[in-house]
Amino acid sequence: MVKEVLVFQPQVAKNKPETIIHKNNACPFCDVPHLTDILAQEDDRIWLVNKYRTLIDTWQTVLIESSNHNGDISNYDVSQNRKVIKFALNAWAKTMADPKYKSVVLYKNFGPYSGGTLTHPHMQIVGFEKIDGYKNITDTNFSGPMIWENETVAVTLSDQPVMGFVEINVILKIKAGLNKFADTIQKIVQYILNDYFGGRCNSYNLFFYQNSQGQTVAKALPRFVDSPYFVGYRISQVNDEARTVQLKQEILQRLMK
Repeated sequence: MVKEVLVFQPQVAKNKPETIIHKNNACPFCDVPHLTDILAQEDDRIWLVNKYRTLIDTWQTVLIESSNHNGDISNYDVSQNRKVIKFALNAWAKTMADPKYKSVVLYKNFGPYSGGTLTHPHMQIVGFEKIDGYKNITDTNFSGPMIWENETVAVTLSDQPVMGFVEINVILKIKAGLNKFADTIQKIVQYILNDYFGGRCNSYNLFFYQNSQGQTVAKALPRFVDSPYFVGYRISQVNDEARTVQLKQEILQRLMK
């Protein structure tokens, strides 16, 4: 079987702006008057076509979350975070409705180990014309010990993660729970940056999926240097039982704040 791969264009990437390492570089997302190819705008939330489209056979877009260069899901007020999540999900749904794309992914990078290049808070929505981005993802990647749930939202700790070690799934069981969904994502991100690993984690990823029941799932994971077992062999790892119990307790404490 021939593996599907994305084709990267380094000649485009070499011109991309970067503020993760060189923090004094100019930030294009702060320069709102010169943004182009805007698809939608709601207050200071802006969805636009990515100026640096590095992947062949894709439609790459960026969703600027806030005008605050140092903003993040972890430090928005509750109302702002809810608006960011809703704006992102609407843009994702609109792109998924276009039959041109075989699949559409929505994700967020934050921090130096997340794979991002810009500090300014943003997400990315990418339409794949020829690749199924979810081909290797199943409901088992969202299953695991239940941490907390109510009638609209559930939170699980993956026991069969995509990569590992820690992947926290926030599942929107019914659409009426969208605000609770956003609130829970925010608390999970706050846990990752403030509590997990003694507060020594400065990077995370947030990925969005739809499970087999059509429910929206947000998977949040702390990022460090990738495990060689995953990089070299695609072997995922999880923590032992004692650490898993401890993680569940830590996450629950954050959710109850």
